[in-house]
Amino acid sequence: MFHNVPDNLKGLNDHEVAASRKTYGYNRIDATGKSTWLKLLIDILKEPMLILLIAISAIYFIIGDYGEATFMILAIVAVSAISLYQDNRSKKALEALKKLNEPLSKVIRNAKVIEIPTNEIVVGDLSITEEGKMINADGKIVHSNDFSVNEAALTGESLSVFKNSKSEDNKVYSGTLSVSGLAVFEVEKIGKETRLGKIGASLSDIKEEVSPLQLQIGRFVKTMAIIGVVVFLMVCMVSYYHTRNLLESLLNGLTLAMSVLPEEIPVAFTTFMALGAWKLMRDGIIIKRSSIVETLGSTTVICTDKTGTITENTMHLKYLYDYNSDKTFEEPDFSASVLSDLIGYAMWSSEPVPFDPMEKTLHRVYGQTQKEDLRKSYTLFHEYPLDGKPPMMTHLFENAEKHRIIAAKGAPEAILNVSTLSESQKNKVRGLIKGFGQQGFRILGIAKSGFRGEEFPGKQQNFKFEFLGLAVFYDPPKKGIRDVFRHIYNAGIKVKVITGDNTDTTKSIAAQAGIVNLTEEAVEGAAIMKYPEEELMQVVGQQVIFTRMFPEAKLRVVNALKKKGEVVAMLGDGVNDAPALKSAHIGVAMGHKGTEIAKAAASLVIANDDLGKLIIGIAAGRRIYTNIKKAIRYIISIHIPIILTVTMPLFLGWVYPQLFTPVHVIFLELIMGPTCSIVYENEPMEKNTMVQKPRKMTDTFLNRKELGISIVQGLMITIGVLSAYQYAVLSGENEEKTRAMVFTTLIFANIWLSLTNRSFYYSMFESFRNRNILFVMIIGITVLLLFGILYFPPFSVFFKVSGLNIAELGTAGLIAAVSVLWFEVFKWVKRKRHKDE
Repeated sequence: MFHNVPDNLKGLNDHEVAASRKTYGYNRIDATGKSTWLKLLIDILKEPMLILLIAISAIYFIIGDYGEATFMILAIVAVSAISLYQDNRSKKALEALKKLNEPLSKVIRNAKVIEIPTNEIVVGDLSITEEGKMINADGKIVHSNDFSVNEAALTGESLSVFKNSKSEDNKVYSGTLSVSGLAVFEVEKIGKETRLGKIGASLSDIKEEVSPLQLQIGRFVKTMAIIGVVVFLMVCMVSYYHTRNLLESLLNGLTLAMSVLPEEIPVAFTTFMALGAWKLMRDGIIIKRSSIVETLGSTTVICTDKTGTITENTMHLKYLYDYNSDKTFEEPDFSASVLSDLIGYAMWSSEPVPFDPMEKTLHRVYGQTQKEDLRKSYTLFHEYPLDGKPPMMTHLFENAEKHRIIAAKGAPEAILNVSTLSESQKNKVRGLIKGFGQQGFRILGIAKSGFRGEEFPGKQQNFKFEFLGLAVFYDPPKKGIRDVFRHIYNAGIKVKVITGDNTDTTKSIAAQAGIVNLTEEAVEGAAIMKYPEEELMQVVGQQVIFTRMFPEAKLRVVNALKKKGEVVAMLGDGVNDAPALKSAHIGVAMGHKGTEIAKAAASLVIANDDLGKLIIGIAAGRRIYTNIKKAIRYIISIHIPIILTVTMPLFLGWVYPQLFTPVHVIFLELIMGPTCSIVYENEPMEKNTMVQKPRKMTDTFLNRKELGISIVQGLMITIGVLSAYQYAVLSGENEEKTRAMVFTTLIFANIWLSLTNRSFYYSMFESFRNRNILFVMIIGITVLLLFGILYFPPFSVFFKVSGLNIAELGTAGLIAAVSVLWFEVFKWVKRKRHKDE
C-alpha cells in the first residue's frame, strides 16, 4: 500500500474537488435507470398466466357472469401483486449485490491517501494504482515504481507495457489493469469522456450466461406449454361437441390451459437464485452472477493458492541467514552489525514505496535496525522487474555523489543461479533452503552487484552477483483452516494446492492445514507445460500439490481438470491467478487481500478472506438446488390431479363433467405459487446435505426416477380426488356437494403433499424440526380460506359448493391423507435400505 506521500504530491483540496465535480460530473460511463413499477407491471402482464386470466375475464363479461369476471380481475391483481413482490424482492437482492461489487479507488487529497467510491473520482485527482488493481480513469503518470500495465481491454494486446512519468507514452486508461508496481497518475478524463467511455464498453452490456439448470427448466416449461395447447384444443372440441356452446367450450379449454401451465417454475428459479445470492452476501460472500449459486453446490475440486488463501499472508520475518559469517539469526537479534549489508540490500531490492507484505516487512526491519536511514538520500534510477522462472528482481539506486547500490532478491534458486558461488557452495546453501522449506517457511535470496559501467545488461541475470544470504519468512496457516478442509473432504470434494512457492514450503504448510493424500514429490509448473494432454489429465487427477506455478501452468491445470469432467472452483488473490480464476467454473477471489485483477476475473469474492465462507457458499448452493427440485416436484405432482380432474369427467362423460371452473383453478394457483417460490425457498438445509457427494453438472434437474416418483405422487392424488368424486355421486349428492368434496380433498392433499415433499429421504415428522414459519402461515391461510368457501354463504354460492358436515370433511381429509402419505412408507423403506447397505 501507498503509505508515505512524496512531498510534491499534495492532490486536490475539498474546494477543488467540489469545483471539478461541478464542471465535469461523476466518474460514470453508463447511468442506467432503475426499473420503474410501470415497467415491472408491463413485464408481468406479458406472462402467459395473466394473458389467460384476461381472456377468461373477457369471456365472463361477454356472457354476463359479472361476479366471475370481477373475481378474475381480483385474481389478476393478486397474481400481479405476488409476481411484483417476488420480482421486486429478487431485483432488490441483485441491486444490493451490485452495490457491494462497486470498487473503491485510492486518491491523494489534502496530502493524504484516502479510499473513495470509484464514481467519485474527479478530473485533477491524483489517483493511485497498484499491482492487481483496475485503473478507473484516464490520466498522466506523475510518479511510479516498477509499473507495468495490461491494455488488452483497449488495444487487444495481451503483453503488459512498462510506463513511467518520463515514458513517451506516459498515459494510463480506464479499464486497463496494473500488472506490476505502483503508479500515481493525474486524472484527465472520467466517465464517458475516457477512451473506454467513448468506445461504449460497459459491464451492463454483458449478458448473464444462461446456466444448464435454466436451460433444462426452460425446455421443461416449453414442453408443458405445447402439451397445454394440444389438450386445450382437445377440451374445446369435446366440450363444443357436447354443448354446442363456443364460449363455454373456450372457458373449459382455458381452465385446462391454466392447470397445465407451470408458470411457477421459472419464477421460483429466479427467486431462489436471487435470494440465495443475497443471503450469501449477508454472510460476506459476494456473488457476481446469481446463477453461480447453482454451480457452487456442484463443486467437485477446489484448486487453492497457498499464500493469502491457506496462509495469513502476514510475512513475519523469522530468520536471517548471513552467508559471509555462515550464521543464522532469529528475531529479535536482527540488530547485529554483521547483518547490516544483508538487511540493507534486502530493503534496496524492494520497491521504494512497498505494497507487497514481504517488502513492507523488509522496510520496517531496515528502519528498526540501521544506524543511518539512507532511503531519502538515494534515488531509484534503473530497475529490472520481477521476471524469470523462478523469478527475481533487481533495483539500481544512486545518491548525489553518484555512489551506486545494485540490489537483487528473488526465489533462492534464481539468486543462486546468478551468483558467483561455486557448485559446492551452492549445494551447502540449498541444504539450508530445504531445511527452512520443510518447516513451512517462505525464503528469499538476497544478492548485490558491483557493476560500474553505464551500459547495463539487457537482462538482470547477466549481472555478476555476490550472494549475501537468505531472508526467511513465516506465513502461518489461517486459524481454523484444518476444520475448513475437513468439511470440504466430508462433502466429497477434492483439494489441489497450486502455488508459485517451492515444494518443501508448500508441503509443510499443506500438512499443517490438514490437506490429505500428499505425495513425496510435487509437480512443478515447467513440467506441467511439457505434458501431452492425455498424460496431463492423469497427472492432475492424481497429484495434490503443484509448485513453482506461473499463470500459464495454473490455467493448464484448471483446463485439464475441466476436461476430466470436474466442476472446478479456483481460489486465488494475485495477478498470476487471474487466468485460472477466469477459466474455472467458479473463480473465488479474496476480498481483503485480493488484487483488483483477481476480483475482476472471479465470479465470487469472499469479503473477509475467510476460506470457511466457501463451505457456507457450497452448502447454500446445495440447499438451493435441493429446494428448487422440491418446489418443481411439488408443482409437477399437484398439477397432475388438477389437469385430470378438469379433463377426465369431461372425456369420460361423467354425470358432472365440469367440476372445476377457472375460479377454482385460479384459487389453487394462488395457493401453489407462494408455496412453490416463497415457502420452499425458505426451507433449511437437510442434515445430510454436506456429507453427500457433489452432483454431476451433466445431471438433469430431474432424472427419470425422480420424475417418475413425482408423477406417481400426482396420479395417487388424482385417484384419491376422483374417488371422492365417485363417493359423492354414489351417495346421491348434487353437483355442489360433489364439487365441495372434490375441491376439499384436493386442498387437503395439497397441504399433505407440501409437507411430505419437504424431504425425499427423511420423514415428514423429522422435517418438522427444520423450522420454517412460512409453511405454518401458508397452511393456516389455506385452511381459513377453504372453510370460508365452504361455510360462508357469499363465497360458497360464488364457488358453487355446499358446506360439508364433520363426517364428509373427515372423509375428504382421510382420502387426501391416504393418497399422499403412502410416500412416507416409501421413504421409510429407502432409509432402511440405506442403513443396511
